[in-house]
Amino acid sequence: MRNAILMAAILAATVTLTPAALAQTSTSPTGPAFSTRFFTTPLENDPSRDVRLQMQLHLPNRPGNPFHTHSGDQWEAVVEGEITFTVRGQEPRVLKTGESVYIPRGTVHRNENKSTQPTRTIELLIIDKGKPQNTPAE
Repeated sequence: MRNAILMAAILAATVTLTPAALAQTSTSPTGPAFSTRFFTTPLENDPSRDVRLQMQLHLPNRPGNPFHTHSGDQWEAVVEGEITFTVRGQEPRVLKTGESVYIPRGTVHRNENKSTQPTRTIELLIIDKGKPQNTPAE
C-alpha cells in the first residue's frame, strides 16, 4: 500500500513537472541519459540525508549507464517508453510506462534503453547528504 501511494505521488508530480523538464532538456544530447533535477532538500527529521526528485531522458541506440550504486534508496518510475533495468547477477527486467522499481541502498544496478524511442523516467532518491549520488560498481 505504501508503495502504491508513493507511486501515485510520483506520477502526479510527473504530470505537473514534465513540461518544465522538457523545456530544460538539451535538444542535442550526446550521452546515454540526461537528468533534470527538480529539487534536493534535507529529509525532515534527518538532516543527514537529502530527498531528491529528478527526471531522466534515456536516448535510444546509446550505451546505458554502467553498473553503479547509490548511497541511499531510490524509487524509479517509467513515465514514457521502456527501460531495461538490471540488478547485477539477475535477469534484466523491461519496465514499461507506468511501471516502477524500488532500488535499496547499495544495490548494484544499471539502466539501458534498448528500444527505438526515447524513454523518460522519474526518480525519487533519499541519499546520504554530501555523498555522490552514483558510485561506480567494482
